[in-house]
Amino acid sequence: MVTSAAPHPASYTAFAFSERGRDLQKISTPWRDPQAGTIVMKVLACGICATDLTIANGTFPVPLPRVPGHEIVGDVVAVGPKEKLWKVGDRVGVGCHGGYCSRCKRCRVGDFITCEEQDLVGVLSDGGYAEYVTARSEAVAAVPRDLDPAETAPLFCAGVTVFNGLRTVNLSPGDTVAVQGIGGLGHLAIQFAHAMGYRTVALSSGPDKEDLARRLGADEYVDGSKTDLSDALRAMGGAKLIICTATAPEATKKLIKGLDVDGTLLLLAIDNQEFGVSPLALIRQRYSIRGLPNGTAQDIEDCIAFAKLHNIKAMVERFPLDMTLEAFRRREHARFRAVIVP
Repeated sequence: MVTSAAPHPASYTAFAFSERGRDLQKISTPWRDPQAGTIVMKVLACGICATDLTIANGTFPVPLPRVPGHEIVGDVVAVGPKEKLWKVGDRVGVGCHGGYCSRCKRCRVGDFITCEEQDLVGVLSDGGYAEYVTARSEAVAAVPRDLDPAETAPLFCAGVTVFNGLRTVNLSPGDTVAVQGIGGLGHLAIQFAHAMGYRTVALSSGPDKEDLARRLGADEYVDGSKTDLSDALRAMGGAKLIICTATAPEATKKLIKGLDVDGTLLLLAIDNQEFGVSPLALIRQRYSIRGLPNGTAQDIEDCIAFAKLHNIKAMVERFPLDMTLEAFRRREHARFRAVIVP
């Protein structure tokens, strides 16, 4: 039984991975009324993340077909029985974290993002490459109506990941923060680091992104084709934090030498490749290497509020739903986030 619902179709269009190693396929999905604890939203925008590829290539061996997409903004069109958080007409969104069990050890200490049984939107449940998406109520975040849905959608994964990375590392105003890679995560990391008051250094493999990086807020730009990145950072006194947003294991390993004492190398890009690190380097300078998942609904709301306050915007390329396959193929070349706008 549905508590409340707006008019909706009997079925709707979505794009799904139906076979391993094959392209996205257009499918028709029957409408399903939300159950208790869930809502249905009409998708207004869904960002395309490199993680979405893990469904097709088998990194996450989930049952197929699966509709990917976990950077979703939309309007609530139906709510389940006894829903208390959301109502029809609310502007909301959902990210990769799709809900938690409330029973495991991590949930019992309030660390929901590391829940042992958490749902992953677009991985364990269908995501936002569609006209409609169902989401668990506790995973949904509020979105101000005066924000552009397409520019806001990337904050639900790329944005909240770098935002949480910056606010959970022990930093002081004026510390040096280096951002490796100026792409979907990196262009947002530069903006957040600058807005938080850190000396922001953009690290890239060539000279072509310098003007853009400085417009985004970078105080310094290091061209890796002309100088060793870690040497350049040491010449600046070392970085307290290096945010690695690109999958380049060997290059990432070399960056450790660019850290200041007590510095942190933060790994945010999804990558299964291993890289070796000398324990001596970590011990002598008290370096840390850490990873970070994305964020909960509250983290996302905090991220959106901060971005709105400081006019931080994702740079996006928009695609209608029928061009989802083309948008997916543009994921590594878009400036800087391909976004589906159904």
